[in-house]
Amino acid sequence: MSMMFGKVKTCNSAAADTRPAECNLVLLGGMGCGKSALAVKFLTKRFISEYDPYLEDIYSSVETVDQQSVTVRVMDTCDQEGPVNSERYLSWASAFLVVYSVDSMQSFAGCQPYLQTLALHNKTPIILLGNKLDMDRYRQVTRSEGEGLASLFHATFFELSACQDFLSVQHVFYEAVRRVRGVRRGPLGPAVYLSEDKALLGIPSFPPPCCRELPAPTTARLLTVKSSRAQSRRRAATLTLLKGFKIF
Repeated sequence: MSMMFGKVKTCNSAAADTRPAECNLVLLGGMGCGKSALAVKFLTKRFISEYDPYLEDIYSSVETVDQQSVTVRVMDTCDQEGPVNSERYLSWASAFLVVYSVDSMQSFAGCQPYLQTLALHNKTPIILLGNKLDMDRYRQVTRSEGEGLASLFHATFFELSACQDFLSVQHVFYEAVRRVRGVRRGPLGPAVYLSEDKALLGIPSFPPPCCRELPAPTTARLLTVKSSRAQSRRRAATLTLLKGFKIF
């Protein structure tokens, strides 16, 4: 007998469940703060500087976090008016990464409504992420300001740059997975919130967005969630890189 994900499994059983655990992560924040660049860097180890800002996508990859296989899905959101349509990710995500750019006070102010929405719905874990650390010489948001806001909303705080060290980006995403395990007080699996009570909160149940698993990160493709508000408004000719990753 052996223990896997907290369940007793028979080692010689042909029907043993070898499916990886699952963790859904959502990237929140204003347009231009680098959410797409972070997601692509995590999956492919590559940095691409320009994206269509009106597309909302879900990426998926099987990762090994602390010797445990985990299917990590990342939703890259498109919010032009802040968290006005938050129900699509509130009931789907296991953890929430709220992103701002350290060289933009406007993006820092824009991430606060997301934190307030998550607090209102009692959603955890939350990571507040200051991106574009490579632009430190143009910094408008100090580290202490970021730490202070994170502390106010009981969030974990990091600063990094999507265009620099891959390991720093990977560490943040893996830390989000670890935080999910801590919130659930048990092994990883489908999103379950100990403090969530939809009947008490009056939050309706929404179906999760459709998502197909991507191949290995080196051949990852971009998946587009069908949503009228997430359709591209760009019509310029594009150069396709790694099929689906586009430079405009």
